Amino acid sequence: MVDIDDTIIEVHGYAKQGSSYGYSGVRGLNALLATVSTSASAPVIVAQRLRKGSCGSPRGAARLVADALKTIGSLSPATPLVRADSAFYGYATVGAALRAGADVSVTVRMDPKVKAAIATIDDDAWTAIEYTDAIFDEPTSTWVSRAEVAEIPFTAFTSKKKAEQVTGRLVVRRIPDLKPSAKNGQATLFDTWRFHAFFTTTDPAVADTVAADKTHRGHAIIEQVHSDLKNSALAHMPSGVFNANAAWLVLAVMAFNLTRAAATITGPALAKATTATIRRKLIAVPARIASSARRITMHLPVGWPWQDAWRRLFAHGQDPPPIAAN
Repeated sequence: MVDIDDTIIEVHGYAKQGSSYGYSGVRGLNALLATVSTSASAPVIVAQRLRKGSCGSPRGAARLVADALKTIGSLSPATPLVRADSAFYGYATVGAALRAGADVSVTVRMDPKVKAAIATIDDDAWTAIEYTDAIFDEPTSTWVSRAEVAEIPFTAFTSKKKAEQVTGRLVVRRIPDLKPSAKNGQATLFDTWRFHAFFTTTDPAVADTVAADKTHRGHAIIEQVHSDLKNSALAHMPSGVFNANAAWLVLAVMAFNLTRAAATITGPALAKATTATIRRKLIAVPARIASSARRITMHLPVGWPWQDAWRRLFAHGQDPPPIAAN
């Protein structure tokens, strides 16, 4: 899975070159990131851009997606899936992913065309899914849930020329609207729903409606990356010069990926830990340094719970595995 999203890095004062008020309403710079992850691994960052604070989310996203997919092209023979929110629902970004051989899963805006398509879904086409407060009924092997999903064929970007129209599936999730608008205190005569739809080009044989919806919801993992960076290197941008801050973002990404790699080497216990956790358990080692006869000895504490993980990382760094011949 390749996830793309942007975030506002808050800054203070007018001295920061390129800073301005963006969609979040705070003054800052805009960082556009692309991460790659699998169902069994935490995300790492494969592409990044620093942009001015008032920059629109999709600006430069097509180039970023192309660079990210080129980077991971040799990692796995599997077809990548590019996930994004509605800000990136446009042919530029979607087309870049498709040209690179990837599938897409992008949230759509609830425009009149999408609403009309949702209205054509039959009532018996909805399937209950595992969602908040859902209960699994073992006798019937079904979920008792207030959230349901359905899908219909859909062609995106029909306002563009034929070559830029993309056919796929419109997967829709609906949940009861618990706060419907009521005038004069009169309740509604029938259930009202809130809808969330996304467009995907994945083959139904690879991911059915329920699986596609669950996979798309996993896009939220990139928000954890944003939070992780803002709790570490991106807590502040050190320079008033835009290019210097862009270099700082690159260094922050390198530190994030190296920290993630170090944690993965230690084993599954820390493979998905945050940077703060990794720093506390592996980097800030509670050791005592002693020197004798021109030799330095590091005394680790007795009964330290992370000593085995730290030893695996140390042994890997001292004697890394041989590089496989191409």
